[in-house]
Amino acid sequence: MRVMKRLGYVTGLLGLAFAIALVVHDGWHAVYAAIDRAGWVLLWLLPFHFLPLALDVFGWRVLLSPRDPRRRAAIPVLFWIATVREAVNRLLPVASIGGEVVGVRLLKWRGIDGAAATASVIIEVLVTIVGQYLFTALGLVLLIGSTAHTGVLGMALAALALSLPVPVVLVVLVRHGGMFARLQALGRRWLTGRAARVAELMNGHQLDREIRVLYARHVRVFAAGGWQFGGFVVGSFESWLILRMLGHPIGVVDTIALEAVTQTLRQMIFIVPAGLGVQEGSLVLMGSIIGLPADLSVALALVKRMREVVFGVPALVSWQWAEMHRLRRQRCVDARPGSSNPDTSGMESRCREATDVQRPRNP
Repeated sequence: MRVMKRLGYVTGLLGLAFAIALVVHDGWHAVYAAIDRAGWVLLWLLPFHFLPLALDVFGWRVLLSPRDPRRRAAIPVLFWIATVREAVNRLLPVASIGGEVVGVRLLKWRGIDGAAATASVIIEVLVTIVGQYLFTALGLVLLIGSTAHTGVLGMALAALALSLPVPVVLVVLVRHGGMFARLQALGRRWLTGRAARVAELMNGHQLDREIRVLYARHVRVFAAGGWQFGGFVVGSFESWLILRMLGHPIGVVDTIALEAVTQTLRQMIFIVPAGLGVQEGSLVLMGSIIGLPADLSVALALVKRMREVVFGVPALVSWQWAEMHRLRRQRCVDARPGSSNPDTSGMESRCREATDVQRPRNP
């Protein structure tokens, strides 16, 4: 675990250095001038991002609803959790599954069974992988049909076809292989310390059963896939909107191709925290193919990065506030008379004072 954490820090620093080098190489003044020309109108990107995120949430709700008939995790709750998941994955130095772990935790707060919550997230991630694969293929096919770079793009399409067994094998393993029961057994055998305790808490057999039950609901899985694919298509128009604001509009085909390849490269090189340098480099590469000037490609990358920060930081703050609020409530519970926790001196009186402040006085 320490090795992976250190590797994440190293790759993050290298990615940041590469992104800075791109800005310097293509001229900071030109990049700044392009962004400054658009001005405050770029803030429209924030409400626009609600659209693709909402489509993802609808797909997640379709998967989760059989295990949540009382709608304890309704659309507004799932939307908040989705913003936190995205912010964790895009802004924190974690692998791409960090947000999913947080999402399961927040679902359990709403009273959703842990195995059911985890199964819904796992199936949603698999559906997202398949949807992103199809979206990337669509982008490459459209780009081959509209540009003269048939050689390079043809090779990319061939590589995509050769990698097709990867998502297929992953789906089959999760569906039929008892994957998580095997992982739990391996964890008991090889892990030590905190990682071993986490492995003990995971009920692999129950999780595999929940996944099989969810997989058996084919209509729901396909419906979730449709919502996810729609989210990819709608999300690609963020680049279209940014470039129009920067004064360099592009067509729909170029927009889909640009976003498809960029997101795929970012997911493939997931070890780099927040995709630092990966997103910027892929946008410059794809921009050169569709005829986008290098300084505008860098400006596009910086605007997308700023949107991620401005959209994601409030989500992270709200998550930390919720964590602190929950911790305080738990301490109040532990401080009640008869609690076996010896370290609650003073906490009971503070909880009583907070309760007295909130309790309305009789007239």
